[in-house]
Amino acid sequence: KITKMAEEQEVCQIELLCKQLYESQDPSLRDQAEKAVVAFQESPDTLSKCQALLERADSSYSQLLAATTLAKLISRSTSSLSVQQRLDIRNYVLNYLATRPKLANFVVQALVSLFARITKLGWFDMVKEELVFQNVMNDIASFLQGPAEVCTIGVQLLSQLVLEMNQVSEADANRSLAKHRKIASAFRDSQLFEMFRLSCSLLGAARGKSLDLSDGSQHALVAALLRLAHNCLTFDFIGTTSDESSDDLCTVQIPTSWRPTFLESATLDLFFELYHALGGALASLALACLVQLASVRRSLFSNNERAKFLNRLAAGVVRILENTQGLQDPTNYHEFCRLLARLKTNYQLGELVMVDNYPRLIEHIAKFTVQSLQMWQFAPNSVHYLLSLWQRMVASVPYVKAAEPHMLEAYAPGVTAAYINSRLESV
Repeated sequence: KITKMAEEQEVCQIELLCKQLYESQDPSLRDQAEKAVVAFQESPDTLSKCQALLERADSSYSQLLAATTLAKLISRSTSSLSVQQRLDIRNYVLNYLATRPKLANFVVQALVSLFARITKLGWFDMVKEELVFQNVMNDIASFLQGPAEVCTIGVQLLSQLVLEMNQVSEADANRSLAKHRKIASAFRDSQLFEMFRLSCSLLGAARGKSLDLSDGSQHALVAALLRLAHNCLTFDFIGTTSDESSDDLCTVQIPTSWRPTFLESATLDLFFELYHALGGALASLALACLVQLASVRRSLFSNNERAKFLNRLAAGVVRILENTQGLQDPTNYHEFCRLLARLKTNYQLGELVMVDNYPRLIEHIAKFTVQSLQMWQFAPNSVHYLLSLWQRMVASVPYVKAAEPHMLEAYAPGVTAAYINSRLESV
Protein backbone atom coordinates (compact mmCIF):
# COMPACT_ATOMS: atom_id res chain seq x y z
CA LYS A 1 0.00 0.00 0.00
CA ILE A 2 2.81 2.38 0.95
CA THR A 3 4.64 1.68 -2.34
CA LYS A 4 1.40 2.30 -4.26
CA MET A 5 0.97 5.67 -2.52
CA ALA A 6 4.62 6.53 -3.11
CA GLU A 7 4.26 5.72 -6.81
CA GLU A 8 1.11 7.83 -7.04
CA GLN A 9 2.91 10.76 -5.39
CA GLU A 10 5.76 10.35 -7.86
CA VAL A 11 3.33 10.35 -10.79
CA CYS A 12 1.72 13.56 -9.45
CA GLN A 13 5.20 15.05 -9.17
CA ILE A 14 5.91 14.14 -12.84
CA GLU A 15 2.64 15.77 -13.93
CA LEU A 16 3.70 18.96 -12.16
CA LEU A 17 7.12 18.79 -13.83
CA CYS A 18 5.44 18.48 -17.26
CA LYS A 19 3.49 21.68 -16.65
CA GLN A 20 6.64 23.47 -15.50
CA LEU A 21 8.57 22.20 -18.52
CA TYR A 22 6.00 23.35 -21.10
CA GLU A 23 4.25 26.29 -19.41
CA SER A 24 6.70 27.99 -17.04
CA GLN A 25 8.17 31.36 -18.03
CA ASP A 26 11.09 30.89 -15.62
CA PRO A 27 14.11 29.40 -17.51
CA SER A 28 15.76 27.99 -14.36
CA LEU A 29 12.53 26.20 -13.38
CA ARG A 30 12.28 24.79 -16.93
CA ASP A 31 15.91 23.57 -16.76
CA GLN A 32 15.28 21.79 -13.46
CA ALA A 33 12.08 20.24 -14.82
CA GLU A 34 13.92 19.05 -17.95
CA LYS A 35 16.64 17.34 -15.86
CA ALA A 36 14.00 15.65 -13.70
CA VAL A 37 12.11 14.46 -16.81
CA VAL A 38 15.31 12.99 -18.30
CA ALA A 39 15.95 11.18 -15.00
CA PHE A 40 12.37 9.83 -15.13
CA GLN A 41 12.90 8.54 -18.68
CA GLU A 42 16.05 6.69 -17.58
CA SER A 43 14.59 5.12 -14.43
CA PRO A 44 14.04 1.32 -14.38
CA ASP A 45 10.30 1.37 -13.48
CA THR A 46 9.31 3.83 -16.21
CA LEU A 47 6.83 1.47 -17.87
CA SER A 48 4.24 1.35 -15.06
CA LYS A 49 4.55 5.10 -14.44
CA CYS A 50 3.94 5.87 -18.13
CA GLN A 51 0.78 3.80 -17.98
CA ALA A 52 -0.29 5.65 -14.81
CA LEU A 53 0.30 9.01 -16.55
CA LEU A 54 -1.83 7.93 -19.51
CA GLU A 55 -4.58 6.52 -17.28
CA ARG A 56 -4.81 9.68 -15.16
CA ALA A 57 -4.71 11.90 -18.29
CA ASP A 58 -4.05 14.89 -16.03
CA SER A 59 -2.83 17.08 -18.91
CA SER A 60 -1.90 16.78 -22.58
CA TYR A 61 1.73 17.39 -21.57
CA SER A 62 1.87 14.37 -19.26
CA GLN A 63 0.26 12.22 -21.98
CA LEU A 64 2.89 13.47 -24.46
CA LEU A 65 5.71 12.66 -22.02
CA ALA A 66 4.34 9.13 -21.47
CA ALA A 67 4.06 8.46 -25.23
CA THR A 68 7.54 9.79 -26.09
CA THR A 69 9.12 7.98 -23.13
CA LEU A 70 7.57 4.67 -24.22
CA ALA A 71 8.86 5.27 -27.78
CA LYS A 72 12.40 5.76 -26.40
CA LEU A 73 12.04 2.64 -24.25
CA ILE A 74 10.94 0.56 -27.24
CA SER A 75 13.73 1.90 -29.48
CA ARG A 76 16.59 1.10 -27.13
CA SER A 77 18.61 -1.84 -28.42
CA THR A 78 19.19 -2.81 -24.76
CA SER A 79 15.44 -2.80 -24.08
CA SER A 80 14.49 -5.75 -21.91
CA LEU A 81 10.80 -5.70 -22.87
CA SER A 82 9.42 -9.08 -23.87
CA VAL A 83 7.41 -9.59 -27.08
CA GLN A 84 4.24 -9.92 -25.00
CA GLN A 85 4.95 -6.65 -23.16
CA ARG A 86 5.46 -4.82 -26.46
CA LEU A 87 2.27 -6.34 -27.85
CA ASP A 88 0.40 -5.22 -24.72
CA ILE A 89 1.71 -1.66 -25.10
CA ARG A 90 0.63 -1.63 -28.77
CA ASN A 91 -2.87 -2.91 -27.97
CA TYR A 92 -3.13 -0.43 -25.09
CA VAL A 93 -2.23 2.46 -27.44
CA LEU A 94 -4.88 1.37 -29.98
CA ASN A 95 -7.51 1.07 -27.27
CA TYR A 96 -6.50 4.44 -25.78
CA LEU A 97 -6.85 6.18 -29.15
CA ALA A 98 -10.20 4.48 -29.81
CA THR A 99 -11.76 5.34 -26.44
CA ARG A 100 -10.53 8.92 -25.90
CA PRO A 101 -11.85 11.05 -28.75
CA LYS A 102 -10.82 14.50 -27.46
CA LEU A 103 -7.03 14.08 -27.26
CA ALA A 104 -4.82 17.01 -28.29
CA ASN A 105 -3.42 16.64 -31.83
CA PHE A 106 0.18 16.41 -30.63
CA VAL A 107 -0.75 13.61 -28.20
CA VAL A 108 -2.50 11.69 -31.01
CA GLN A 109 0.61 12.14 -33.19
CA ALA A 110 2.94 10.90 -30.41
CA LEU A 111 0.76 7.82 -29.78
CA VAL A 112 0.44 7.12 -33.53
CA SER A 113 4.26 7.31 -33.86
CA LEU A 114 4.62 4.96 -30.88
CA PHE A 115 2.27 2.44 -32.54
CA ALA A 116 4.25 2.59 -35.81
CA ARG A 117 7.59 2.20 -34.01
CA ILE A 118 6.48 -0.86 -32.00
CA THR A 119 4.92 -2.44 -35.10
CA LYS A 120 8.04 -2.03 -37.21
CA LEU A 121 10.48 -3.27 -34.57
CA GLY A 122 8.30 -6.30 -33.82
CA TRP A 123 7.42 -7.14 -37.44
CA PHE A 124 8.93 -10.64 -37.38
CA ASP A 125 8.23 -11.37 -33.67
CA MET A 126 5.88 -14.25 -32.86
CA VAL A 127 3.46 -15.14 -30.09
CA LYS A 128 2.19 -18.73 -30.25
CA GLU A 129 3.61 -19.09 -33.77
CA GLU A 130 1.64 -16.09 -35.04
CA LEU A 131 3.24 -12.92 -36.49
CA VAL A 132 1.13 -10.78 -34.18
CA PHE A 133 2.52 -7.37 -35.22
CA GLN A 134 1.55 -7.95 -38.86
CA ASN A 135 -2.25 -7.97 -38.23
CA VAL A 136 -2.31 -4.24 -38.96
CA MET A 137 -5.41 -4.03 -41.17
CA ASN A 138 -7.45 -6.19 -38.77
CA ASP A 139 -6.33 -4.17 -35.75
CA ILE A 140 -7.29 -0.88 -37.41
CA ALA A 141 -10.51 -2.06 -39.11
CA SER A 142 -12.72 -0.83 -36.22
CA PHE A 143 -11.27 2.71 -36.61
CA LEU A 144 -11.96 2.77 -40.34
CA GLN A 145 -15.62 1.85 -39.83
CA GLY A 146 -16.19 4.60 -37.25
CA PRO A 147 -17.28 8.23 -37.68
CA ALA A 148 -14.99 10.69 -39.50
CA GLU A 149 -12.90 11.65 -36.43
CA VAL A 150 -12.19 8.01 -35.52
CA CYS A 151 -11.61 6.99 -39.16
CA THR A 152 -9.03 9.81 -39.45
CA ILE A 153 -7.02 8.32 -36.57
CA GLY A 154 -7.11 4.91 -38.29
CA VAL A 155 -5.78 6.47 -41.51
CA GLN A 156 -3.08 8.34 -39.53
CA LEU A 157 -1.98 5.03 -37.96
CA LEU A 158 -1.53 3.48 -41.42
CA SER A 159 0.12 6.59 -42.84
CA GLN A 160 2.65 6.82 -40.02
CA LEU A 161 3.42 3.10 -40.34
CA VAL A 162 4.22 3.56 -44.06
CA LEU A 163 6.53 6.47 -43.15
CA GLU A 164 8.16 4.49 -40.34
CA MET A 165 8.79 1.50 -42.62
CA ASN A 166 10.38 3.81 -45.18
CA GLN A 167 12.71 5.65 -42.80
CA VAL A 168 16.04 4.50 -41.46
CA SER A 169 15.95 5.89 -37.94
CA GLU A 170 18.94 6.14 -35.63
CA ALA A 171 17.70 3.05 -33.79
CA ASP A 172 17.57 1.10 -37.11
CA ALA A 173 21.04 2.25 -38.11
CA ASN A 174 22.42 1.12 -34.75
CA ARG A 175 20.75 -2.26 -35.08
CA SER A 176 21.23 -3.34 -38.68
CA LEU A 177 20.42 -1.82 -42.04
CA ALA A 178 19.92 -5.28 -43.50
CA LYS A 179 17.17 -5.95 -40.96
CA HIS A 180 15.51 -2.59 -41.77
CA ARG A 181 15.49 -3.52 -45.48
CA LYS A 182 14.13 -6.99 -44.77
CA ILE A 183 11.25 -5.56 -42.71
CA ALA A 184 10.54 -2.80 -45.28
CA SER A 185 10.51 -5.33 -48.15
CA ALA A 186 8.21 -7.72 -46.29
CA PHE A 187 5.86 -4.83 -45.50
CA ARG A 188 5.94 -3.63 -49.14
CA ASP A 189 5.09 -7.10 -50.45
CA SER A 190 2.32 -7.93 -47.98
CA GLN A 191 0.55 -4.69 -46.96
CA LEU A 192 1.51 -1.54 -48.85
CA PHE A 193 -0.67 -2.11 -51.91
CA GLU A 194 -3.71 -2.82 -49.73
CA MET A 195 -3.13 0.48 -47.93
CA PHE A 196 -2.85 2.40 -51.22
CA ARG A 197 -6.05 0.81 -52.53
CA LEU A 198 -7.80 1.62 -49.26
CA SER A 199 -6.79 5.30 -49.53
CA CYS A 200 -8.10 5.43 -53.14
CA SER A 201 -11.42 3.74 -52.29
CA LEU A 202 -12.06 6.00 -49.27
CA LEU A 203 -11.10 9.10 -51.30
CA GLY A 204 -13.46 7.91 -54.06
CA ALA A 205 -16.24 7.50 -51.50
CA ALA A 206 -15.56 10.98 -50.08
CA ARG A 207 -15.64 12.48 -53.58
CA GLY A 208 -18.91 10.62 -54.31
CA LYS A 209 -20.60 12.32 -51.36
CA SER A 210 -20.86 16.09 -51.55
CA LEU A 211 -17.64 17.13 -49.82
CA ASP A 212 -18.28 19.65 -47.08
CA LEU A 213 -14.78 20.97 -46.36
CA SER A 214 -16.09 23.58 -43.94
CA ASP A 215 -16.72 20.56 -41.68
CA GLY A 216 -13.39 20.20 -39.86
CA SER A 217 -13.66 16.43 -39.42
CA GLN A 218 -14.30 15.87 -43.17
CA HIS A 219 -11.37 18.13 -44.06
CA ALA A 220 -9.03 16.27 -41.66
CA LEU A 221 -10.10 12.88 -43.04
CA VAL A 222 -9.49 13.84 -46.70
CA ALA A 223 -6.10 15.36 -45.76
CA ALA A 224 -5.10 12.16 -43.91
CA LEU A 225 -6.19 9.99 -46.87
CA LEU A 226 -4.21 12.08 -49.36
CA ARG A 227 -1.13 11.85 -47.11
CA LEU A 228 -1.55 8.08 -46.90
CA ALA A 229 -1.78 7.82 -50.71
CA HIS A 230 1.27 10.08 -51.11
CA ASN A 231 3.29 8.12 -48.53
CA CYS A 232 2.49 4.88 -50.40
CA LEU A 233 3.53 6.39 -53.75
CA THR A 234 6.79 7.85 -52.37
CA PHE A 235 7.80 4.55 -50.72
CA ASP A 236 11.37 3.44 -51.44
CA PHE A 237 10.24 0.36 -53.36
CA ILE A 238 13.65 -1.00 -54.31
CA GLY A 239 15.74 0.21 -51.37
CA THR A 240 17.80 2.84 -53.17
CA THR A 241 17.02 5.71 -50.75
CA SER A 242 17.90 8.14 -53.53
CA ASP A 243 19.24 11.59 -52.78
CA GLU A 244 16.24 13.89 -52.38
CA SER A 245 18.04 16.79 -54.02
CA SER A 246 17.81 14.94 -57.35
CA ASP A 247 14.03 15.18 -56.94
CA ASP A 248 13.02 15.23 -60.56
CA LEU A 249 15.23 12.61 -62.08
CA CYS A 250 13.51 9.83 -60.25
CA THR A 251 11.22 7.10 -61.47
CA VAL A 252 8.68 5.51 -59.16
CA GLN A 253 9.49 1.80 -59.10
CA ILE A 254 5.92 0.54 -58.65
CA PRO A 255 5.80 -3.28 -58.17
CA THR A 256 4.29 -5.28 -61.05
CA SER A 257 1.50 -6.55 -58.76
CA TRP A 258 0.13 -2.95 -58.65
CA ARG A 259 -0.35 -2.89 -62.45
CA PRO A 260 -4.15 -3.39 -62.54
CA THR A 261 -4.74 -0.26 -60.44
CA PHE A 262 -2.60 1.85 -62.78
CA LEU A 263 -4.36 0.48 -65.87
CA GLU A 264 -7.75 1.63 -64.50
CA SER A 265 -8.56 5.12 -65.75
CA ALA A 266 -10.29 5.79 -62.41
CA THR A 267 -6.96 6.03 -60.53
CA LEU A 268 -5.62 9.07 -62.42
CA ASP A 269 -9.08 10.59 -62.78
CA LEU A 270 -9.64 10.41 -59.01
CA PHE A 271 -6.67 12.67 -58.18
CA PHE A 272 -7.43 15.15 -60.99
CA GLU A 273 -11.05 15.35 -59.78
CA LEU A 274 -9.90 15.85 -56.19
CA TYR A 275 -7.57 18.68 -57.28
CA HIS A 276 -10.53 20.51 -58.86
CA ALA A 277 -12.92 19.77 -55.97
CA LEU A 278 -10.56 20.69 -53.12
CA GLY A 279 -8.91 23.98 -52.29
CA GLY A 280 -5.64 25.14 -50.74
CA ALA A 281 -3.33 22.64 -49.08
CA LEU A 282 -5.55 19.66 -49.98
CA ALA A 283 -5.36 20.46 -53.71
CA SER A 284 -1.55 20.55 -53.55
CA LEU A 285 -1.54 17.10 -51.90
CA ALA A 286 -3.66 15.76 -54.79
CA LEU A 287 -1.15 17.28 -57.26
CA ALA A 288 1.78 15.77 -55.32
CA CYS A 289 0.15 12.33 -55.77
CA LEU A 290 -0.26 13.04 -59.51
CA VAL A 291 3.47 13.91 -59.76
CA GLN A 292 4.25 10.42 -58.43
CA LEU A 293 1.67 8.75 -60.69
CA ALA A 294 3.17 10.51 -63.72
CA SER A 295 6.59 9.08 -62.79
CA VAL A 296 5.66 5.40 -62.73
CA ARG A 297 8.41 3.32 -64.35
CA ARG A 298 7.91 2.89 -68.09
CA SER A 299 8.29 -0.90 -67.97
CA LEU A 300 5.07 -1.24 -65.94
CA PHE A 301 3.11 -0.74 -69.19
CA SER A 302 3.13 -2.12 -72.71
CA ASN A 303 3.55 0.56 -75.42
CA ASN A 304 -0.18 0.67 -76.05
CA GLU A 305 -1.04 0.90 -72.31
CA ARG A 306 1.56 3.63 -71.81
CA ALA A 307 0.04 5.67 -74.66
CA LYS A 308 -3.43 5.44 -73.02
CA PHE A 309 -2.02 6.39 -69.60
CA LEU A 310 -0.16 9.40 -71.07
CA ASN A 311 -3.31 10.43 -72.95
CA ARG A 312 -5.29 10.59 -69.69
CA LEU A 313 -2.44 12.45 -68.00
CA ALA A 314 -2.24 15.02 -70.83
CA ALA A 315 -6.04 15.52 -70.80
CA GLY A 316 -5.90 16.23 -67.03
CA VAL A 317 -3.02 18.71 -67.52
CA VAL A 318 -4.90 20.56 -70.31
CA ARG A 319 -7.96 20.87 -68.06
CA ILE A 320 -5.85 22.48 -65.30
CA LEU A 321 -4.23 24.85 -67.83
CA GLU A 322 -7.65 25.89 -69.15
CA ASN A 323 -8.78 26.85 -65.66
CA THR A 324 -5.72 28.17 -63.82
CA GLN A 325 -7.61 29.60 -60.84
CA GLY A 326 -6.19 27.02 -58.41
CA LEU A 327 -2.64 27.82 -59.54
CA GLN A 328 -2.77 31.19 -57.78
CA ASP A 329 -1.80 29.24 -54.67
CA PRO A 330 2.06 29.04 -54.68
CA THR A 331 2.14 25.43 -53.40
CA ASN A 332 -0.30 24.26 -56.08
CA TYR A 333 1.69 26.17 -58.69
CA HIS A 334 4.95 24.54 -57.56
CA GLU A 335 3.50 21.01 -57.65
CA PHE A 336 1.95 21.65 -61.05
CA CYS A 337 5.33 22.80 -62.46
CA ARG A 338 6.83 19.56 -61.13
CA LEU A 339 4.02 17.62 -62.84
CA LEU A 340 4.75 19.32 -66.18
CA ALA A 341 8.47 18.53 -65.89
CA ARG A 342 7.66 14.85 -65.29
CA LEU A 343 5.81 14.74 -68.64
CA LYS A 344 9.20 14.81 -70.35
CA THR A 345 11.42 13.02 -67.80
CA ASN A 346 9.30 9.90 -68.11
CA TYR A 347 7.92 10.04 -71.66
CA GLN A 348 9.57 10.62 -75.03
CA LEU A 349 8.70 13.55 -77.26
CA GLY A 350 7.64 11.00 -79.90
CA GLU A 351 5.02 9.70 -77.41
CA LEU A 352 3.87 13.17 -76.35
CA VAL A 353 3.10 14.33 -79.91
CA MET A 354 0.79 11.32 -80.34
CA VAL A 355 -1.62 12.29 -77.53
CA ASP A 356 -5.08 13.59 -78.42
CA ASN A 357 -5.14 17.39 -78.62
CA TYR A 358 -1.32 17.68 -78.58
CA PRO A 359 -1.53 21.10 -80.37
CA ARG A 360 -3.72 22.43 -77.54
CA LEU A 361 -1.43 20.92 -74.89
CA ILE A 362 1.77 22.46 -76.27
CA GLU A 363 0.07 25.83 -76.88
CA HIS A 364 -1.21 25.97 -73.28
CA ILE A 365 2.16 24.88 -71.82
CA ALA A 366 3.95 27.57 -73.88
CA LYS A 367 1.49 30.27 -72.79
CA PHE A 368 1.75 29.16 -69.14
CA THR A 369 5.58 29.17 -69.32
CA VAL A 370 5.74 32.66 -70.84
CA GLN A 371 3.33 34.01 -68.19
CA SER A 372 5.37 32.31 -65.44
CA LEU A 373 8.60 33.85 -66.74
CA GLN A 374 6.99 37.30 -66.88
CA MET A 375 6.00 37.04 -63.20
CA TRP A 376 8.82 34.80 -61.99
CA GLN A 377 8.94 36.56 -58.58
CA PHE A 378 5.63 34.83 -57.75
CA ALA A 379 7.33 31.43 -57.37
CA PRO A 380 11.04 31.73 -58.22
CA ASN A 381 11.77 28.15 -57.07
CA SER A 382 9.30 26.62 -59.52
CA VAL A 383 10.32 28.16 -62.86
CA HIS A 384 13.34 25.88 -63.34
CA TYR A 385 10.97 22.90 -63.70
CA LEU A 386 9.37 24.60 -66.70
CA LEU A 387 12.75 25.48 -68.20
CA SER A 388 13.95 21.87 -67.80
CA LEU A 389 10.79 20.67 -69.60
CA TRP A 390 11.51 22.93 -72.59
CA GLN A 391 15.22 22.13 -72.61
CA ARG A 392 14.48 18.38 -72.71
CA MET A 393 11.83 18.74 -75.40
CA VAL A 394 14.06 20.81 -77.67
CA ALA A 395 17.01 18.47 -77.11
CA SER A 396 14.81 15.54 -78.23
CA VAL A 397 13.79 17.06 -81.58
CA PRO A 398 16.49 15.29 -83.67
CA TYR A 399 15.33 11.89 -82.38
CA VAL A 400 11.58 12.18 -83.04
CA LYS A 401 10.39 9.48 -85.45
CA ALA A 402 6.67 10.30 -85.24
CA ALA A 403 4.96 11.79 -88.30
CA GLU A 404 2.90 14.22 -86.14
CA PRO A 405 4.43 17.74 -85.94
CA HIS A 406 5.95 18.64 -82.55
CA MET A 407 5.38 22.39 -83.22
CA LEU A 408 8.32 23.36 -80.98
CA GLU A 409 9.74 25.66 -83.67
CA ALA A 410 6.57 27.76 -83.24
CA TYR A 411 6.73 28.04 -79.44
CA ALA A 412 10.34 27.55 -78.23
CA PRO A 413 11.59 30.95 -79.55
CA GLY A 414 8.83 32.76 -77.61
CA VAL A 415 9.75 30.88 -74.41
CA THR A 416 13.44 31.70 -74.95
CA ALA A 417 12.67 35.39 -75.52
CA ALA A 418 10.48 35.52 -72.40
CA TYR A 419 13.29 33.95 -70.34
CA ILE A 420 15.91 36.44 -71.62
CA ASN A 421 13.56 39.39 -70.98
CA SER A 422 12.78 38.18 -67.44
CA ARG A 423 16.51 37.96 -66.67
CA LEU A 424 17.17 41.46 -68.08
CA GLU A 425 14.27 42.94 -66.11
CA SER A 426 15.50 41.35 -62.89
CA VAL A 427 18.88 43.11 -63.07
